[in-house]
Amino acid sequence: MHIERRLLKFITLTNWILFCIVTISGFILAPRSFAWGILAGGLIVTINFHLLYRSLKEALTPPHLARTRVVLGKYYIRFLVSALIIYVLIADHYVNPLGLIIGLSVVVTSIFIATLNEIRKIIFKEAA
Repeated sequence: MHIERRLLKFITLTNWILFCIVTISGFILAPRSFAWGILAGGLIVTINFHLLYRSLKEALTPPHLARTRVVLGKYYIRFLVSALIIYVLIADHYVNPLGLIIGLSVVVTSIFIATLNEIRKIIFKEAA
């Protein structure tokens, strides 16, 4: 269980760092609608990631084990709300779609960096 907590902590921290760096860079270097897209996408995906964590933690912590339907129901509700928000943001031209995609990629990038970090640790551990 130790490695899972460490990975989650690393991913969460990396997520916030990447989110801040990309958003600030967007506001400095890109047009406003592009930067707002990065900010909106990053917030959507970060909030979803934390809500998923809370849902799974509640569902898998004894003695309050939740049914699969409850967990999946919450997941699909979050998915539909996110899809609606993204639709409104793009359809009403509040944000640049490419900026939104970059913002939505923050958590995936954090997970990818965590994976590379773990591979690096395994390789150097075996080499030593």
